[in-house]
Amino acid sequence: MTDKKSRFDVLGQLASLRRYAMSLARNPVDAEDLVHDTLVRAFERRDTFHQGGNLKSWLLSILHNVHVDGIRSQHSTSVREHQAASFVETEEQPPQDHAVRLRQVRQAFFNLPEEQRAALSLVAIEGLSYQEAAETLGIPLGTLMSRIGRARARLREMEELPQPRGHLRIVGGHND
Repeated sequence: MTDKKSRFDVLGQLASLRRYAMSLARNPVDAEDLVHDTLVRAFERRDTFHQGGNLKSWLLSILHNVHVDGIRSQHSTSVREHQAASFVETEEQPPQDHAVRLRQVRQAFFNLPEEQRAALSLVAIEGLSYQEAAETLGIPLGTLMSRIGRARARLREMEELPQPRGHLRIVGGHND
């Protein structure tokens, strides 16, 4: 019984779940709710987890599906995002160039379409392979690669805008 518990160590996956939830929900409170709902669903369906399977991918798939289910059932999400965006615009800009630039990169990431943001987050932030990320999202590998390519292209477009001195570079991008 102890051996089964060690293979189902969801606590060891909390950091990945929280990061991915934050990249999808874009709100710390909603992200924590998403992680909570994911853990509840995983616990309820723990018997469906295949021994020897990839627990991280399984949990991230559940988290993704919980998020998609939430979007389908609640149209109020777009209202909250709009309200959150209005708060961000009224904040005072920090005086440090790097902090401003990091905020711009973060905002550019959050402005990506959800499919692109989810794909890029799983591969670039969570470190999943393309195959694992495609399985997590339930899409073909080619579709995942296309979404990542489009996401990176949009981030590069942001790079072409005038930047403050000492700006950050986007990996795979180009800087003149």
